[in-house]
Amino acid sequence: MVFLRRTMLLRYLLLSAMLALLLFISSFWLPQGGVRDCGSAWQPCLIFYHQTPKPSLVPEEWAEPGGALPLIKECPGQSFQAWRLLLHLKSSLTDEDDILLEPYLQGWDQLLNFMESLGTMVSFFSQKVKEKVVLIRDLSLKHSAEAHGNRGPADNSRLQTPASFGLKTGVSQKKKRVTKHVWIFKKNSLEVSFLIFPLEVYRSVRSMVEAELKTGMVNFSRRTDSGCRTLLRLHRSLLWLKLMLEGLAEGPDADGRFKTPGELSRDAYKVALAPHHHWVLRQAAELVFLALPDRQYFLQLVCVQEQQEAAPVLRIIIHALALVHAQTQRILAEHDMLELP
Repeated sequence: MVFLRRTMLLRYLLLSAMLALLLFISSFWLPQGGVRDCGSAWQPCLIFYHQTPKPSLVPEEWAEPGGALPLIKECPGQSFQAWRLLLHLKSSLTDEDDILLEPYLQGWDQLLNFMESLGTMVSFFSQKVKEKVVLIRDLSLKHSAEAHGNRGPADNSRLQTPASFGLKTGVSQKKKRVTKHVWIFKKNSLEVSFLIFPLEVYRSVRSMVEAELKTGMVNFSRRTDSGCRTLLRLHRSLLWLKLMLEGLAEGPDADGRFKTPGELSRDAYKVALAPHHHWVLRQAAELVFLALPDRQYFLQLVCVQEQQEAAPVLRIIIHALALVHAQTQRILAEHDMLELP
């Protein structure tokens, strides 16, 4: 009798151990995440845990009068994310009366993802834009390397730059005005001169414009590969995208018909880019507009299904683009750079 009880107890213990092992193994197939991920059907929040809402990517002042800020969702499975675009545009506006360059270029990274999502034909535009983004970043890296002494004279690479000797750059702490110094020294009968720039020349649009003007990189009569000329081309493309999105956010016409994305892109192109393109480019652009996907595809890129849902999201993106475009326009206009060749 005692033996039988012991046998049954061992069986129960073995069964319990197997059940525990089974539960442990099956837990690997359940969704993984910490407390911060609670709130879904798979992972409800504990009653004593209160989720702290994430700070809004959109400033309250960007909301439409009498309206709430739209929810900008993460769109799984695609490279373009509207919330990332808004984050970068908002960050580029951090400095009053200026545009920070790196967040501005990161915003263009997202806009490039948007353009490339529209099909291979759009590479007619996106490739040119990508080259301009890369050019400004290359100018920044080149300047940074020279300022830190990583690039010296071709046959005298071991010489230090004046910056490494601690030479001041003449940057005012109040306004970060750009000044240059010519520093000359001789070593082994070789005379070497350096232009000394502030280390943050390509920090913002204003600092880049002022620096390139002072160093003669900008030419008002012929083409140069300056950051200012390149920025102007990006600036015009930004207007094209902004105008196209404005069309997508609009409702139907009197007959209840929505304009197609191709029509909207063509209308925006005529205003923003066509005046600056020659005839061949304008004809090639027409082929791009014919190949654009339908309106529903554009709506899916901002993670909505209906026009009514899309309009508030698009208007927030348009507002952010308008702020960045207007600020850049003011800076370029101050220095008569809106028509650089």
